[in-house]
Amino acid sequence: MNIKHLEHLLALADTGSFSRAAEKLFITQSALSRSIQSLEDDLGGPVLDRIGKRNELTPLGLDVVARARHIVRDAAELRHSARLLKEGGHGAISVGLGSGPAALLMVPLMCAAAIQPGMRVSVTQGPVEMQILQLRSRQLDAMVVDMRRVVPTTDLAIESLAELRAGLVVRAKHPLAGNKTVSLEQVLQYPVACTPLSDEVARLLVDQYGPAANPAEMVALRCDDVTSLVQTVEQTDAVYLGVLAATREGLKKGRLVELNLKPKLLATARFACVTLAGRTEAPAMAAFRTFVREHLRD
Repeated sequence: MNIKHLEHLLALADTGSFSRAAEKLFITQSALSRSIQSLEDDLGGPVLDRIGKRNELTPLGLDVVARARHIVRDAAELRHSARLLKEGGHGAISVGLGSGPAALLMVPLMCAAAIQPGMRVSVTQGPVEMQILQLRSRQLDAMVVDMRRVVPTTDLAIESLAELRAGLVVRAKHPLAGNKTVSLEQVLQYPVACTPLSDEVARLLVDQYGPAANPAEMVALRCDDVTSLVQTVEQTDAVYLGVLAATREGLKKGRLVELNLKPKLLATARFACVTLAGRTEAPAMAAFRTFVREHLRD
């Protein structure tokens, strides 16, 4: 018995088909059949019942699959640890960034990596759900995302990083820009631009302002890319709803203006670093955490 045999059985259990499993493993069906047969010979019993075109795990197969998942995962971690030791203090890290963190961290992170000898950084953007799948498949070392969008599970380590103020922002020549205060009714006369919000934030908005603040109805322009939303707001009468830090440059240079909503908006953005629990981390991860904490602020 070897790790490859167990990996082949897991692929077969996950796909339910020799052809799909072989395709996933990039081997032929005959090679997969020989691997499973070798595993059964080593175990002294069948792990599969071949019923016509269907393949079902036997009681022994079910037990082996449950144990094999831990063994294969631990073997992958051993290979990962060995690679990190070989690379020493340099090496590469792959990180996923949510919409807010990407607007604040993307360029500074790439610039920092560009001047660090031996450092390689790969950055991915996309829906939180997709990034979690990439994290679990070890395509990512870490992700920095909206903490409220992550469902806590035993295999995820969720480290709170920062809580940033949210607000409403418009272009300097917007019809509402000169008002000392604005109401939600006034804001809703214009398209509201926002990233997808968590259910928790949506409930907070409805509790504070009523049904009209339900993001499903209120938000006219929805996009995962905060930078694109801010650029849209600078060129139109759309109203940006989100992390104020992402509009910092436009506010500082006078291109953008923050609206003073009454009653004051209580919503904030809570960002976290998410990694796989128990996974050996690249040496560069410590520096990455420090970098994120320094840059992820109001």
